[in-house]
Amino acid sequence: MGADSAAPSIRATVVQASTIFYDTPATLDKAERLLAEAAAYGSQLVVFPEAFVGGYPRGSNFGVSIGNRTAKGKEEFRKYHAAAIDVPGPEVDRLATMAGKYKVFLVMGVIERDGYTLYCTVLFFDSQGHYLGKHRKLMPTALERVIWGFGDGSTIPVFETPLGKIGAAICWENRMPLLRTAMYAKGIEIYCAPTADSRDIWQASMTHIALEGGCFVLSANQFCRRKDYPPPPDYVFMGNEEDLPPESVVCAGGSVIISPSGVVLAGPNYEGEALISADLDLGEIARAKFDFDVVGHYSRPEVLSLIVRDHPARPVTFTSAQEKGESPQK
Repeated sequence: MGADSAAPSIRATVVQASTIFYDTPATLDKAERLLAEAAAYGSQLVVFPEAFVGGYPRGSNFGVSIGNRTAKGKEEFRKYHAAAIDVPGPEVDRLATMAGKYKVFLVMGVIERDGYTLYCTVLFFDSQGHYLGKHRKLMPTALERVIWGFGDGSTIPVFETPLGKIGAAICWENRMPLLRTAMYAKGIEIYCAPTADSRDIWQASMTHIALEGGCFVLSANQFCRRKDYPPPPDYVFMGNEEDLPPESVVCAGGSVIISPSGVVLAGPNYEGEALISADLDLGEIARAKFDFDVVGHYSRPEVLSLIVRDHPARPVTFTSAQEKGESPQK
């Protein structure tokens, strides 16, 4: 942002909608329809929910118990793996094309496939149709750890864009104070929080982060009914399938946009699929930081400090590639 006395304002949208489970091409078609609608409304930044492409496997346990994995659960993982996307890959190219076509900055939750390990990932695209990079979820929650790998410090980006400095944390990793601090230290101004948590208490976390970081918080969640997932026996919500008729709400959304002063600008919405939009006065960031700058005038580095190991953590390194100056990454 420049030094002009009149701070700019941008229009942002969080998408509250369901994946078309096990059908990634159809999900991408749906994403484009929603993106076109948001762009027609004048949105410059559009944020999609956690795992929108690839799906959030709510209610599934993938046949896992201590000491045992069932054949049915392994087949469920095979199908889930098939619905995930490679990064880079053709689906990433299509998302980049969408962002360029509709001239929006796009933040998209996906399930990333890296060989046979899956990651819950957020992808970033600029309004010119360029893929900027990704964030892999550092800490999957509970049974998510059975199906998703762990991100490392090399994918905690904050991108400087004409709209402001944009980054993301996914679902419950937003409750990790040290991760938030690392993002604050990178100067995040528009904090995206794709999630799968539709509980009322989630709003308290989002408000706290907006106040703590002096940043806008954009939280996008899916709104899903039982019918948005495959029917049984292909897909079973463990423990309560018999109580879930097709119209039952299994994720109620709660997507929200909050200002750096903690004011709710749009949402939370618990009614259905929706585009939740607000105009962000970027001058609010400086006004909030005047009160509290967590890594600036309100820090005490001689007492409390943080070290972030932001290099890629690889299980195998080939010395011959290093000697030739080649990247060890695929």
